[in-house]
Amino acid sequence: MKNAVILHAMDDSPNNHWYPWLKTELEKKGYEVWLPQLPNDKDPQLNVWVPFILDGGKFTEETVIIGHSAGAAVIFSVLEELKIKIKQAILVAGFSFYPGGDGILKPAYDWRKIKNNVGEIIFINSDNDPYGHNDVRARIMLEMLDMPGSVQITVKGQGHFCENELPLLARLVV
Repeated sequence: MKNAVILHAMDDSPNNHWYPWLKTELEKKGYEVWLPQLPNDKDPQLNVWVPFILDGGKFTEETVIIGHSAGAAVIFSVLEELKIKIKQAILVAGFSFYPGGDGILKPAYDWRKIKNNVGEIIFINSDNDPYGHNDVRARIMLEMLDMPGSVQITVKGQGHFCENELPLLARLVV
C-alpha cells in the first residue's frame, strides 16, 4: 500500500501551513499518511527525531517522505538508517548545513547510502527564503547527492513555504 510520511518544521506542529491540506490530498489519492507531532520541536535533535521517525513511521518500497525545513533536513539522516529503498523523498525549504542547526544536522552525510535508499529526491526551494534555505542551498545538496533523476525546483517569491496549500507538492508525489 502507498504511504507517506510528512515531517513538519522546527517550532511547528502538524496542524499548521500546508501539512493538513497535503495529508488530505494524499489520502484522496489512496495514500496512508503519517503526520506526527515531532518531539521537542523547539529544539530538534537527531538523536530524538530519527529514532522517533524510524519507530513510528512505516517504510516500504511505496513510501514517500516529505519534510519542511528542519523536517526536510532530518530526511537525510533517516535515509541513511533505512534498511529498504523507498520510492521518493521531497524536501521543502530543506538544508544540509546551517549556522545554529547543529542539533538537526550531521557534520557529514553518507551520500552513497542516502541515494541507495531512495528512488528519487526532489528539492523545492524559494529564491527568497528568509532563513537562507534557498535555491543556492538546494543546488549544493543536489550536487553533493550526484543522483541521476533528482530534481531541484526553485519557486519564485515563496519565502519559507508557510501557505495553507502547496498544489505543486501534491502534483509531485508519485
